[in-house]
Amino acid sequence: MRIITGEYKGRHFDIPRTFKARPTTDFAKENIFNVLQGYLALDGASALDLFAGTGSISLELISRGCRQVVSVEADRDHANFIRRCMQKLGTERDILVRGDVFRFMKSCHRKFDFIFADPPYTLTELATIPDLVFQYDLLEPEGLLVFEHGKRNDFSSHPNFVEHRSYGSVNFSLFRVARTEETTGDRE
Repeated sequence: MRIITGEYKGRHFDIPRTFKARPTTDFAKENIFNVLQGYLALDGASALDLFAGTGSISLELISRGCRQVVSVEADRDHANFIRRCMQKLGTERDILVRGDVFRFMKSCHRKFDFIFADPPYTLTELATIPDLVFQYDLLEPEGLLVFEHGKRNDFSSHPNFVEHRSYGSVNFSLFRVARTEETTGDRE
């Protein structure tokens, strides 16, 4: 696993062979981060990485200048691996939460500029995650949710859906807070 760009560009981390988590491919990661540049500036942003897995996205976000990254991962071994990677970088811009993503979202009382969610594609509750992000009001008004999922999922009818990108077998759906007349200033 490697960091593509930013302050820690080129840093490599060897993922233990025993891990079940699949890091987002470099090809897909590089392309989705290129798309993100048209939506928001990560430099100085607050970010949330749900189902952090190997920490690949969290590390990339820190390297790209996020002021703080909260990584949520339930698996003990994966969380320990993420912690070791962060320690190797010597950064203090990360918060690692070892626990259930759904409990975390329900109890979280803050908003983020950017949220990345990469649940296991076979997760029973996968389709509910975008709804929960908006139900629990986790996203800043100009923020962005990037949701990685399998090809069988289609979120295009979701009220907060913005666009879909596909890179090989990796699919991303992008979501934003729906704008109302009041937030867009279109009052009559």
